[in-house]
Amino acid sequence: MIFALGGNQNCGKTTLFNQLTGSNQHVGNFPGVTVEGKSGTVKGHPDVKVVDLPGIYSLSPYTAEEIVTRDFLLNEKIDCIINITDATNIERNLYLSLQLMELDIPMVIALNMMDEMRVNGNTIKINQMSQDLGVPVVPLAAVKNEGVDELIETAIHVAQARQKPAVKDFCSGAVHRAIHSVAHLVEDHADRINVPPRFAATKLIEGDEPMMNSLRLSDNEKDMLEHIVTEMEAETGTDREAALADMRYDFIERVCEKSVIKNGESKAHARSVKIDSVLTHRIWAIPIFIGIMGIIFWITFGVFGAFLSDGFSMLIDEVIALIDRGLESYGINPVVHNLVVNGVCAGVGSVLSFLPTIVVLFFFLSMLEDSGYMARVAFVMDKALRKIGLSGRSFVPMIIGFGCSVPAIMASRTLPSDRDRKMTIMLTPFMSCSAKLPIYTIFVSLFFAPALKPVVMIALYVFGMIMGVVVGLILKKTVFHGEPVPFVMELPNYRMPGLKSVGMLIWDKAKDFITKAFTVIFAASVIIWFLQTFDTRLNVVDSSADSMLALIGQFISPIFKPLGFSDWRAATALITGFSAKEAVISTLTVLVGGDAAAIGSMFTGNAAVAFLVFTLLYTPCVAAIAAVRRELKSGKWALIIAFGQTTFAWVVAFIVYQLMSLFI
Repeated sequence: MIFALGGNQNCGKTTLFNQLTGSNQHVGNFPGVTVEGKSGTVKGHPDVKVVDLPGIYSLSPYTAEEIVTRDFLLNEKIDCIINITDATNIERNLYLSLQLMELDIPMVIALNMMDEMRVNGNTIKINQMSQDLGVPVVPLAAVKNEGVDELIETAIHVAQARQKPAVKDFCSGAVHRAIHSVAHLVEDHADRINVPPRFAATKLIEGDEPMMNSLRLSDNEKDMLEHIVTEMEAETGTDREAALADMRYDFIERVCEKSVIKNGESKAHARSVKIDSVLTHRIWAIPIFIGIMGIIFWITFGVFGAFLSDGFSMLIDEVIALIDRGLESYGINPVVHNLVVNGVCAGVGSVLSFLPTIVVLFFFLSMLEDSGYMARVAFVMDKALRKIGLSGRSFVPMIIGFGCSVPAIMASRTLPSDRDRKMTIMLTPFMSCSAKLPIYTIFVSLFFAPALKPVVMIALYVFGMIMGVVVGLILKKTVFHGEPVPFVMELPNYRMPGLKSVGMLIWDKAKDFITKAFTVIFAASVIIWFLQTFDTRLNVVDSSADSMLALIGQFISPIFKPLGFSDWRAATALITGFSAKEAVISTLTVLVGGDAAAIGSMFTGNAAVAFLVFTLLYTPCVAAIAAVRRELKSGKWALIIAFGQTTFAWVVAFIVYQLMSLFI
């Protein structure tokens, strides 16, 4: 059986999905579109799959999320819809529920956050609401795993019995006559495309263009439709969309009047308003955000992260030494011994040692996201982003870009306009991804005093953002004229982050990092070792300067001489960085014989800074460029970003190096 999990944004959908599936989940694209979603097997029910649909507010096709959700529900064979709603904001959440009921698919309403309702002294008469809506209603506190078992058992029962919503006709007066007239008018067309006539009728009355195109009405039928809508608008004294919205909210008001008992304002909401008076202050909001991120980076790179990475690095060194002694005592072929120890182990180990740093960073970022603070940051950043031609909605992909450019680029697909989407994709790579952390950590530790390490780390991230702003202003004045689409976003109440959801996010990031280390980095390390070990006649060389890799590096290295580093090994490392940014350090480590500290001999202080600036700004990895091509459906844009950003990185690194050479 397939269950669809749908609901508004910030209603606890992801938390419920994690409770239902645990680790039995995977990420994929919805059929026919490029919007990512999760699906997974329900714990204890191996024959039940649940699909996590994007958070939406209606089934009108205005945003990519709404289009995806509607197409999935109409075109896929769904056994049951689990409609999760926020019990503390039930009136607005039920607006989507009524539209889902019109789809005539078996459905269960999950009333989430009932624990908050109880704390506030409020309650909901579950049986009364279920009777009035004509669908089972299950109380829930997803973050505490309360009611989850009852919910899935109810959903399975509803699906097996094919128990469709008993109430679908919640209209009256002029709207009632209009809906039923249009439903009769298009019934045969709706049956042909397997869409419930009432759902088709409400969409047509709203002026839904995709539904009109799907039904393929005749000119006479279109004229009759417009006549019906015109009469309804005249009688109600409002436009077509407002008339249907009023009809739904009138019904919701009657349902809630009988079943929802409120004894005062939500404590969580009152607390959130007080906190927002500080965190979203028109003057202090951005400085507070910068301060919070500064503290997170300082703890990550200067305290816990650095300490844990040093310890983990020592453990990896011990394991490599053990492998080295084992191979030596076994008497294995010296070339194979060199491949395993100085190729694979040195390359993969140099990257894995930074795993604790990444885990610490994502622990704090996921805490901010789960608490509801990141939604405030998007709201606060809207005004600032509009100065470079974007809206606050673009801030979400950019924040994701601090983790990895690939999901950040994919997240931009939900932006409402093609202009905003292209511009966001071009700027997202300037947000320094976690794959660059090994480069920063090694170079900062080699060329800066310990007290300056956190400061330099923060400066690199800030410099990347500043360069993004500069490029954004250039793009706004040249390629992307016009203004961004208006930004509307709900600010959820502040909540304590769920340890399980935070843990799962950290595990996902750690798993991705480890997977990359043992696939991309492993392959890159082997290739680099091979090219470094043999000459063009496949003879083992005494010095890597005589190898095939040296020939390649020496051909490219003059490009980087104006930046202060002309060593062929540095040029080679930057090339392998196209496969994955972690490969820069693994390549350098392999080329210097496994001792990362020896990298310092290849650069002067000024050249090291220029190298850091170049790696910060130059083109993202191959996977990110492939994501750009997929999202924009254009190889041209992918090449523009790849070559354009590399050229920009060279120019900025050149300026930085020349200025530093003048003054230092």
